[in-house]
Amino acid sequence: MIKINGTQIDATELPLLAYLEENGYNPKRIAVECNEMIVPKSQYANCILHSGDVVEIVSFVGGG
Repeated sequence: MIKINGTQIDATELPLLAYLEENGYNPKRIAVECNEMIVPKSQYANCILHSGDVVEIVSFVGGG
């Protein structure tokens, strides 16, 4: 199980970029933290999430 934003995902491995694309995230407008470490945007395509990982995805919101 992989925990993403508090939700358990039933998977033993999951490519980060594939997850982001399937769930409608724009990689340019988010930040990803995996196991309390920021994942650089340049590594999204190479990052494989594994069972036990805890991931937080935050979106940037503009306003005035």
